[in-house]
Parts: sequence; structure tokens; C-alpha cells
Amino acid sequence: MEDSSSQSFFRKHWEGYKEFWSERFSILDNYSPFVQREKPLPSWSDSDVEEFIASDPVHGPVLKTAREAVNFGLTGSLIGAVSTAGVAWKYSRSLHGAGLSFLAGGAFGWTFGHEIANHWYQLYRVDTMGAQVKFMEWWRNKSEGRF
Repeated sequence: MEDSSSQSFFRKHWEGYKEFWSERFSILDNYSPFVQREKPLPSWSDSDVEEFIASDPVHGPVLKTAREAVNFGLTGSLIGAVSTAGVAWKYSRSLHGAGLSFLAGGAFGWTFGHEIANHWYQLYRVDTMGAQVKFMEWWRNKSEGRF
């Protein structure tokens, strides 16, 4: 009898835990129809993305802006990686320290650059994930010949 109640307690606890984390990672639910496929979607080109941007008046401009924001992240990553690695090399002359600083600076710079892009393009006002999901739906339909 005691074993049944403890299983019930743990099952209830596990369901709550699962619900808590599934809410935080709902991004996986949005992309799972495109990622968990038997046959993966074919690769798309820049011209395919431009065609979607031109064809969808709602999600196209959002996707275009999100693609432009990537340049901020790349720039921040480059600046962060080179500057932190340079400082680490200058003061330590340690190759592994400079290498780790290069990696960490790149990650931090990407994050900082992306945050600047969020404010520069006001991405917090639009649904960039929704635009990406709409593009993926459009690409799936196009590649499967549905329209």
C-alpha cells in the first residue's frame, strides 16, 4: 500500500516537473514538426528566403529584420573573441588561456551583439520565432510540391 502511494507521489511530482520545463522550452514544440521527420527538409538558399519575404506581407518583414540582426551578433562575436584573446595573450602568454578567452569572448560578444540588435531593430515587439516557423511551413509546403 505504501509503495502505491509513493509511486503516485513521484508520478505527480514528475508530471509537475515535466510541465514546468516544457513551458520554458516551448520552442521545441514549435520546431518539432520540422526537425523530427523521417525525411529531413532539403536545404534552402537565400533566394528561397527572399521569395518568402516577398510573398508574405506579415511574416516576411519580420524574418528579414531577424536575418539582419544576425550581423550584430557576428560583429559582436568577432570583437569579443579577438579582444579577449588579445588581452589574455598580452598578460599571460598562455596559448590555452588565449584560446579559451577567444571562445568565451566570442560567445559573450555574440550575446551582447544580439542584445544590441534586439533594441536597435526593436525585435522584442515582433514574433521572430513565429516568422521562422511560418517560413519553415512555407518551405515544407514548397519542397513537397503542395502549391
